[in-house]
This record gives sequence, C-alpha cells and structure tokens, in this order.
Amino acid sequence: MKSHQTTQTMKPATAAKKLGVYLPATPADFQEGVVSRAELDQLQADPPEWLRELRRDGPHPRPVVAAKLGVSIAGLARGGVTEALTTEQIEALKQERPEWLEKERATQAEVRKEAARLKKRDAERAEEGHGPQS
Repeated sequence: MKSHQTTQTMKPATAAKKLGVYLPATPADFQEGVVSRAELDQLQADPPEWLRELRRDGPHPRPVVAAKLGVSIAGLARGGVTEALTTEQIEALKQERPEWLEKERATQAEVRKEAARLKKRDAERAEEGHGPQS
C-alpha cells in the first residue's frame, strides 16, 4: 500500500462563511466542489474577480449585513430582514433609517456599552487581586 498525505478540505458552505460571502451567489464550480485549506488561503490572498465583486456588491450573508448595519443577526430578523442583501440595498436602508433599524442600533450600542463596562470591572477586580495585600 502506498501512503499519502490527505489534504484537509471543507464544504463550500464552510469556505463561503470563512470568505464572508453568500454561497448561492458564488460560481457553480465553487458551490459543487470542495475547497482545500491551500485553495482557501489562495482565495483570501489573491481573490479572483468574482470574489472581489461579491465582497464589494453582494449579495451579502446575514452576518455581513448585520455588521454593515450595526445590528445583531437577531435584530435583522426582528426587523424582517431574512434574506441576503446587496450593498445597494444596505445603503438604502441606512438612508431610509427605518424605526426598527434605529431601535436595533440603539440596542446594539447598549450591548457594547455593557460589555465594555463588564470588561473594565473584571480588569479592575483582577488588578485588585494581584495588588499588595493590606
């Protein structure tokens, strides 16, 4: 028997997630194949035109849409956004500033503020624990 090293591969959905693109918008050969780590690294280092175009114009997957709008993925769902959006659609939402988007942005800002407060508190506690004992 001949021994050979197997190449680690991933499903197209995993590769699309790592690349930050919406799988149904990728080329058919990408969707139907498997992607090796080396191929993924190559796509990230030197993206082909289709990948640059998808990243620029979309459609974008929900995590990317949420980040571009400054809300959580759950906030998107509460706002009725369940599909991938293009950059143009995202920009239109930013211009329209619907009530749900403003509310979700405020919620997200509070979540970030609370996370920062807890991080600071934990750092202070850790510092106190390592300081001189009285």
